[in-house]
Amino acid sequence: MIEMRDVGFGYHGEADLLSGMTLTLQPGMFHFLTGPSGSGKTTLLRLCYADLLPRSGQMTAFGHDMQTLDRDGIALLRRRVGVVHQDPQFLDHLPLAENVALPMTVSGEPVDMEALRDLLGWVQLSQHARALPPSLSGGERQRAALARAVILSPDLVLADEPTGNLDWEMSMRLLQLLIELNKSGKTVLVATHDLNLIRAAKAQVSARVLRISGGRLQLAGADL
Repeated sequence: MIEMRDVGFGYHGEADLLSGMTLTLQPGMFHFLTGPSGSGKTTLLRLCYADLLPRSGQMTAFGHDMQTLDRDGIALLRRRVGVVHQDPQFLDHLPLAENVALPMTVSGEPVDMEALRDLLGWVQLSQHARALPPSLSGGERQRAALARAVILSPDLVLADEPTGNLDWEMSMRLLQLLIELNKSGKTVLVATHDLNLIRAAKAQVSARVLRISGGRLQLAGADL
């Protein structure tokens, strides 16, 4: 799916934040990505959906060299990758259901209302379908963001500190949804600093834990 070979990246005018990154995200795998704040977790995720491109090395997505993708190629890639941000943004004047359906609307696809209802039911937000985003709690917003991320049925789901602003109960509810996605065949990569979240997941699913340290990617030890 996604493969990095000796990838390096640095922001304009700065030294490389990431270097020598080698990683393969295979179908059906569950990965956690850990590391200190500022270590490059979000940057690595952005590389995975071509929001950023490597400065060095080679990176492929679904068999295509990401450096050679044109605008249409990047758009097709992003249809296959769902992204959940730590602070998801919504169009506050649109009801929740329309926000969740936005990826379909933007891509020009007709909205499958039955599928949309099923998806809202899955994240337990059916009763909020007509609610405006500002009225939602943090946990509801994150579940809505997950629904929006998977409405196009992507192969890969990336979540960037999705539980960072949630209490433990809401974190567990979101984690269960991510585990369900993985068990349905989706590849999942979650960036988090919460080791308790990782431990809770590893009790239910086979999860590989990666750590960014000193700009490089390492397989975390079993002490997690």
